[in-house]
Amino acid sequence: MLDLCTTTFENLAHSMGFSCATAGGLVEFRSPFALENATLPVLELTVILGAVLALVHAIVRLRRHRDPTNLVLWFGAIAYLLIIEPPLYFPGAFGIEEHIDTMFAHNVFSVDFLWGRLPLYIVAIYPMMATVAFDVVRSLGVFRRYGTLVGAVCVGFVHHAFYEIFDHLGPQLRWWEWSIDHPMNQPMFDAVPLPSVVVFAALWPMSLAFFVQLFVGRHVDAGRRFSGPQVLWRTVVVGLLASLGTAILPLPATVTQAVTGSVTATGVAYALELIVITAVAVPVLVLQWRRLRAGTEPGPRYTSPVMMGYAAGYLAVLSVLWLTALPAYVGAVDGRTAAGDPVGSLGYAVGCLVIAGLCLVAVRTSGPGAAAGRRPEPVGAAAAG
Repeated sequence: MLDLCTTTFENLAHSMGFSCATAGGLVEFRSPFALENATLPVLELTVILGAVLALVHAIVRLRRHRDPTNLVLWFGAIAYLLIIEPPLYFPGAFGIEEHIDTMFAHNVFSVDFLWGRLPLYIVAIYPMMATVAFDVVRSLGVFRRYGTLVGAVCVGFVHHAFYEIFDHLGPQLRWWEWSIDHPMNQPMFDAVPLPSVVVFAALWPMSLAFFVQLFVGRHVDAGRRFSGPQVLWRTVVVGLLASLGTAILPLPATVTQAVTGSVTATGVAYALELIVITAVAVPVLVLQWRRLRAGTEPGPRYTSPVMMGYAAGYLAVLSVLWLTALPAYVGAVDGRTAAGDPVGSLGYAVGCLVIAGLCLVAVRTSGPGAAAGRRPEPVGAAAAG
């Protein structure tokens, strides 16, 4: 039988206060009052609620407007998760243990899958955050005006802002622990691997959004209708291609690492990719918002008030969790709190919070009459954006 308790995972689990040997089976339930600290169930509830709302929103759009875009996005994100995550948890089972040791370990939450490797909230965060980012961009009409590729880049940028608020807080509050000596986690950006900051915060949602819009969204915008089987196979293909895209998009950094062997050079390559995404997304989002405010953008817009309201709530909850972490953060020495927990970058998280908040404000205030509370109507039955 495969040994699930590798040395690296056991060490990471021990540092978070649980044992790999008692982490449970395929599914395990715990009392939310028996977790490592009170922030874990708060995070869990917040993220799972968002995923449920995103799914309900997707179903409503399909039933009322015959628009399966959000449904493909939701299940495409789940398909991506099921392709990407298991090999990272069990490299031995996939025959890659000689190349990839355990990169990180999640803490145990109220509901866990796969012997303590996969909390339910992690399953939920993929479709939740992808929906928030996609709906911000679609609500602003970016896909309609600039096309699939530029729209996908903007989704990656918006997703990055929402995700990094969470990413830089997690290690300090013991939501997960990184294997900081793992070569694939280099270079580190305070408590967060820079590859995570770029690949998992920006490139994977960019890849997912590109294929969702390519296979479904742009056709819905043009008035096309899809049957159930057509939606199903497109969802599977989106998940597969989004996974492939996540391997292709970081190639500049991957090649730099292979050629130079330099952690610094690899970090520069990752940073440059993020800079390019930002350089494309910021002017596009600002210009599109200004057009909508001025009323020069023709046609009504796609709207997502439920998810935009949830996104504001998410930012509020994460802000409170950051505030609870500030005393220990301020007292940290050499990047570690008195309890030995690594701290992320408060400045970067605040910057991302500001950007995420501005994105929501842009959606709320875009379009003539928005300030007076006029709600834009969808385009035809498809509610295309």
